Amino acid sequence: MTDQTTTPRSFSASLPLKGKIAIPGDKSISHRSLMLSALAVGESRVTGLLEGHDVLATAAAMRAMGATIERREDAEWRIHGVGVGGLLQPQEALDMGNSGTSTRLLMGLVASHPITATFVGDASLSGRPMGRVIDPLSEMGADISASPGGRLPLMVRGLAPAIPLSYRLPVASAQVKSAVLLAGLNTPGITEVIEPVPTRDHSERMLKGFGADLSVELGADGTRHIRIVGEAELKPQTIVVPGDPSSAAFFIVAALLVPGSDIVIANVGLNPTRAGLVEILQQMGGDIELLEPREVGGEPVADLRVRHSALRGIDVDPAVAPSMIDEFPILFVAAALAEGRTTTSGLDELRVKESDRIAVMATGLAAIGARARESEDGLVIDGTGGDPLPGGATIAGHLDHRICMSFAIAGLVSKAPVTIDDIAPVATSFPNFEALLKGLQQ
Repeated sequence: MTDQTTTPRSFSASLPLKGKIAIPGDKSISHRSLMLSALAVGESRVTGLLEGHDVLATAAAMRAMGATIERREDAEWRIHGVGVGGLLQPQEALDMGNSGTSTRLLMGLVASHPITATFVGDASLSGRPMGRVIDPLSEMGADISASPGGRLPLMVRGLAPAIPLSYRLPVASAQVKSAVLLAGLNTPGITEVIEPVPTRDHSERMLKGFGADLSVELGADGTRHIRIVGEAELKPQTIVVPGDPSSAAFFIVAALLVPGSDIVIANVGLNPTRAGLVEILQQMGGDIELLEPREVGGEPVADLRVRHSALRGIDVDPAVAPSMIDEFPILFVAAALAEGRTTTSGLDELRVKESDRIAVMATGLAAIGARARESEDGLVIDGTGGDPLPGGATIAGHLDHRICMSFAIAGLVSKAPVTIDDIAPVATSFPNFEALLKGLQQ
């Protein structure tokens, strides 16, 4: 996970994209499937798991803490859990690679178990602040020693029994919410998270599905009060992981932008806390049709038919940001080819992702000839009205998979090739990205 070699890759103007693809499983649900299965008593079975580096880091960590996890030849994963409270002391540092989700959620699990775990990661992850998780977990009694700036490497010494907490999220963050709820699983009494702005709710759905006593109440002011009763007993489950909407996003935008394109993306998860991009692109004039809407494992799913469309710029409502926070880099690419101006705001969270995604996207878009201006908490982009971008630049991906894939799609609609300095980080979330893209270009 710490290989230092780089793999540059160039992406050029594309023929129309045609065909049907299935994208990898949802990353958020994949992480949580492994963690909760590892805390259930008995055998859980998971199909459709995303087998990227980030999720495999979670699997390795849960094995290191006592769970039995195996992948069968038919790609079904079988997990024998240790039970809530049963996590074992890992013998070595837990290598999180590039995965912020693994790190923050597993910190929550460890915080209420009588074990000590050291978390390490790659250069990108080691630059990301963990303070927003350290604060509530410390209030619950965990002893956390971090590197300067609240960064990795860090050590979590869990406390059992931990101290139940009522915690109001200072920023909208599904990872912080999930870390506190997971710590609450093995904490006596009721642990509460107060969420002023809704974020993705996979943790709540899956905790309930595994049998945890969890309730969600809406306050008079619209805040969500999420309460979990500790010392839970989780029951094993059979899980089908839907396709990841954050991965689908790149192909949705590619089909909208490349003239003549008409594709179907199968089995895309459309949880309302995650589906903001589809709504925004439809507002911009995107032809995105939901085929066979259905529910799989408590999550709404549909096939998406996407056809080339003339997009127009809009003012993106900042209230939609939590439901598409990972999709803004690729939305910026769509906006760069729309008619007129697109403005985005309320995106402070993008500054503390794998990279400062606002600054990195502004710099990269300018390098390939797009008109993008950085504001304090977003971008203002004046589009080309559908004309190709000049392209012809090498983009620094900053070890950020979503930046790399966003500029790969930009290369498909540029006059000169767009080169990514290192495509390798894409494997953290989307190992077969290039193969699927090539298949649609036949």
